[in-house]
Amino acid sequence: MARIDFYVLSQPGEQARQRFACRLAEKAYRLDNSVHILTQDRKSAERMDELLWTFRDGSFVPHAIDGTPNPAPVSIGWDERNAGNRDLLINLREELPPCTETFQRVAELVSADDDCRKLSRHRFVAYRDAGHDIETHKL
Repeated sequence: MARIDFYVLSQPGEQARQRFACRLAEKAYRLDNSVHILTQDRKSAERMDELLWTFRDGSFVPHAIDGTPNPAPVSIGWDERNAGNRDLLINLREELPPCTETFQRVAELVSADDDCRKLSRHRFVAYRDAGHDIETHKL
C-alpha cells in the first residue's frame, strides 16, 4: 500500500499547485528519490517542464517529459502507463491515478479553490476506502 500525503495549500489556483510540485520534486530529488509528476495533459506537462527550470533561482531539478530517450530522476507525463518504477508520484490530475499501487508514496496537492478541494475529498475517500495510509499537511 502506498502512503498518501495530502498537501493543503493556502493559495488558490493551479499555479500554486504547480509551484509546490516543483518544490516537492526538488526536495525528493535531493533526498535521492525518483519522482513522476502526473499532469492532466501534454500541455500541462510542458508547463511543468518549463516551470522546473524557472520556479526558483539557483534550483536544479534534472527532469524530462515522458518519452525522452534519457531517463531523468524526475519525469513528467500525462499518461500513467509511462510512470515507471518511481518512489514518489505527484498527482496534478483531478481524478485518482490508476497507477497508485506502483509507488511507495503519492502526493496530492490541494489548492484553496473550492473545486479543487471538492475533487480532493473524493480522492481522499477513495484512498481511505482502498486502505492506504493517509496524512494531511496544511501549509
